[in-house]
Amino acid sequence: MYIQYRQAKRRLCVCLFSLKSPHKTNKMSEIGSEDMDEEQGPYLGEYEGGRNENDERHGKGKATLPNGDTYEGMYDCGKRHGQGVYRFKNGARYIGEYIKNKKHGQGTFIYPDGSKYEGSWVDDQRCGFGKYTYVNGDSYEGDWNNHVRHGRGTYTYNATGTKYVGRWQNGKREGHGELIHANHKYVGVFRDDKPSGKGKYVFDIGCEQHGEYIGVEGDKEDKGEDEEPSTNIIPKWKAGQVTAIHLQTEEEVDDTNENKEGETTEGEQQEQTGETQGEQQQAGETQGEQEKSETQGEEKTENQEETTDEQKTEEAEKPAEGEQAGETQEEGNQEQSEEPTQEESGGNQEQAETEEQAE
Repeated sequence: MYIQYRQAKRRLCVCLFSLKSPHKTNKMSEIGSEDMDEEQGPYLGEYEGGRNENDERHGKGKATLPNGDTYEGMYDCGKRHGQGVYRFKNGARYIGEYIKNKKHGQGTFIYPDGSKYEGSWVDDQRCGFGKYTYVNGDSYEGDWNNHVRHGRGTYTYNATGTKYVGRWQNGKREGHGELIHANHKYVGVFRDDKPSGKGKYVFDIGCEQHGEYIGVEGDKEDKGEDEEPSTNIIPKWKAGQVTAIHLQTEEEVDDTNENKEGETTEGEQQEQTGETQGEQQQAGETQGEQEKSETQGEEKTENQEETTDEQKTEEAEKPAEGEQAGETQEEGNQEQSEEPTQEESGGNQEQAETEEQAE
């Protein structure tokens, strides 16, 4: 009863707020996980499935919880962990991954009003990339954080086909974006979910109008008895110069998007280029040192070869000098041997002469 009362009160507040602010349309469905918290308390309901040695729910099992919800899937040490299906008694259901009793990973949540979220979850919150299809047919596909649109994404209005493509912050359009209509689009900056500052309207007939949005104070918004009415700032377009344009083809649009993505990664590319240049410079220095070492090694090898050749030459000359010395010594010996021979012959002659005289 209490949950049904909260849901009815929330629907009434949304209806009243819409009547007081008719210009605010295409709101995200508010009937979500806030009214459908999963059972986190002690497991006192019925259970069929595996258990571990501590008698905790472990492995594949099926449970009917005290609040009437059911879960069928994987358990780990008593907690929902892994792939599973959680069905709420009000008709909502979640099909996806769990980690320690919380939706975490990839999963699909179907809400009671028929809206559906398909994408990434972190710690029970819509977080990462995902697509939300609303009950009125609108859809948002892009980045999420802490359960709200945050980052870059595309919101499509089902009734008109209008699309907003750009940046989001905490569930609101914030930063550069494009509001694309059937035959024209607005390109500019958004602040607090509204166009603000300089921008331009680009028309399919081949022209564009430059200008800027200026905030104009409108009727104050009544927030209830407890809060004071706040000032309502309405953006007003101040038209400027009209110029001719070149209609972009689909290929040119793709090239433009690639250029925008390239601008985002330009700093990373410069860093990578710097690192590559540094590595090339370092490689060049290393190569220079290697060449220098090789040159020094070659010079050293040449010096060693020259020294070896000189040593061989000296060793070759030493035997030659020895041979010359031997020859000189032999000549001296021959001279010495020749001198006694002459003396002996002279003595013999004298002896012969003496013998002749005696006769």
